[in-house]
Amino acid sequence: MTETDDAWFAGVDPGDAAAAAAAIREAAADEPRDWPALAVESGFAAEEAEYYDRLHAATVDAAREAARAAGRADDQQLIHALRAMDDAERTANELAERLEEWAGALLDVDADATGLDFAAVVAAHEPADATEERAVSLAQRAVDLRDERDDLRAFVERRAPEVAPNLAEMAGPVLAARLISLAGGLESLAKKPAGTVQVLGAEDALFAHLRGHAPSPKHGVIFTHEFVRGTRPDDRGSAARALAGKLAIAARIDHYAGERRASVHEDLRERMETIRARAESESDETTDGDDGGEVAGGDGAADAEVDDE
Repeated sequence: MTETDDAWFAGVDPGDAAAAAAAIREAAADEPRDWPALAVESGFAAEEAEYYDRLHAATVDAAREAARAAGRADDQQLIHALRAMDDAERTANELAERLEEWAGALLDVDADATGLDFAAVVAAHEPADATEERAVSLAQRAVDLRDERDDLRAFVERRAPEVAPNLAEMAGPVLAARLISLAGGLESLAKKPAGTVQVLGAEDALFAHLRGHAPSPKHGVIFTHEFVRGTRPDDRGSAARALAGKLAIAARIDHYAGERRASVHEDLRERMETIRARAESESDETTDGDDGGEVAGGDGAADAEVDDE
């Protein structure tokens, strides 16, 4: 074995940019050496300056290919689809608002509908002149965007379970995709602690709290989950902590193992039953005339248990 056998440029044609980039990505050496001098000695470069030029070109090409591969990853495609869905919905609603102001006065349409439903009525109207034609065309665009939003949502609902099976089952496909999007990717979400997952989407409120202008947020987008939204306000903080803890675990399982694990879902269901049972317990104690202090003590112990999740 010669000194250049494990060099990244070993066996690479100096004019083959693709081979040079592949060598940068895949080659490895046991120890550092004077690569510029060895490159000149082996004939890969005429001088050290030329070696550095070729190294720079190869590393840039390798980085570009790595960026393209990352952009084609399944979780990134899911993020693009979700954001496109949000864009389509926002734009469709904005067009529908504009249309209500315009077509509501321009066209003689008998409809109690509002928003995109009104746009659908206008889209079916037969225009009588050039002005009405433009209003009807705008309505058709709004309806098309609504349909595209629905198609994108269906795509997200199909793709999310493939990308993150545990997260999608636990949070629902759309919320799972939204958490992945807010984190910047499944790997990034898997590396976040439960406390960060809990407030994803509530960054403005969190920063206001850190500046001393607002209380600490209890939850971010996970509020849309039934386990949080459907829990009484007094217990929502506990529910959000429990859910965020299991979501963080689910994301790690999906990223590092990629297999469904029933135990994490069962653990969450049991925890939520415990949290929601407090309301029934307190109601029974109130009916029996028990002192409220005992109930407060019970809540504190249960809250501490949830925090340990």
